[in-house]
Amino acid sequence: MVTPAARREAAAHLRSAHQMSERRACRVVGADRSCVRYRTRRPDDAALRAQLKALAAERRRFGYRRLYLLLRREGHLVNKKRVQRIYREEKLMVRRRGGRKRALGIRRPIEAATAPNQRWSLDFVSDQMTDGRRFRILCVVDDCTRENLALVPDTSLSGARVARELDAIIAHRGRPGTIVSDNGTELTSNAILAWTDRTGVGWHYIAPGKPQQNGFVESFNGKLRDECLNETLFRSIPHARAVLDDWRRDYNEVRPHSALGGRSPASLSLPSSSPASRPLRAAFGGGLRPALTQAARAGDKFAGRDGETALNQTEKHRHDGRDGNQRLYF
Repeated sequence: MVTPAARREAAAHLRSAHQMSERRACRVVGADRSCVRYRTRRPDDAALRAQLKALAAERRRFGYRRLYLLLRREGHLVNKKRVQRIYREEKLMVRRRGGRKRALGIRRPIEAATAPNQRWSLDFVSDQMTDGRRFRILCVVDDCTRENLALVPDTSLSGARVARELDAIIAHRGRPGTIVSDNGTELTSNAILAWTDRTGVGWHYIAPGKPQQNGFVESFNGKLRDECLNETLFRSIPHARAVLDDWRRDYNEVRPHSALGGRSPASLSLPSSSPASRPLRAAFGGGLRPALTQAARAGDKFAGRDGETALNQTEKHRHDGRDGNQRLYF
């Protein structure tokens, strides 16, 4: 109880609730009797209060000093301290901006995807090469089939580059209904906004600080890091592209997914309107990771020292073995 008004209110409560005398209530709250008996003689400021609130609603970024000048221009004979008091009582303080402007996109809750190409999820994953250079990976996932549509590693992935990669996916798979992403600078850039206007694809931005709203691609990121990135030491961007392409093929065509009843995404079919409309190959039955093995042994996408393929280098740089012993190869 600091202000006189608070002490008057406390004394009135003691007198009404505990039947105390005015003298005793003032002694308990530590207030003078003259302070408790005081009644304001301040004139009614309802008109001024209403006008101040109207100006603050119109000029949301104006503080009480500028609003005071506007009131004086309109003929209100009022001093600055009175305007400041009413300004604080009405809680009209200018709030600090919380951060940069964000693209609005679609903010309504999204429904679960029930068909291929109905909704794609998009996110970035970062990793490091053996020489210490950082690079990022663009991940695109179909939320219905869980298929990984693209893994694009590079040291720089701008909004224009993301738009080009999405055009490449649409060229052979078809256009999605909606794309879900976070509020990263690349995904809220003018290049992406222009791309959505040109293609007519809806873009849904999740709430800031809520990655669980983009759970499909976040779950995929965890699998990618655990099964590929943590198992491989990347020496260059071409090496990363070859390894990630082999892992993506294995993920789509061989790896069983619990959400699909143990099937692989390739065992599902694309919609009939898609340019790539055909039943994709089912999971291989013979041998472990045949798609990865065949692609890596072909050696046409990456050739290492002494004829090493991407698969050989991936196995060579594995951190731990099947027996649980820790290993680190260079």
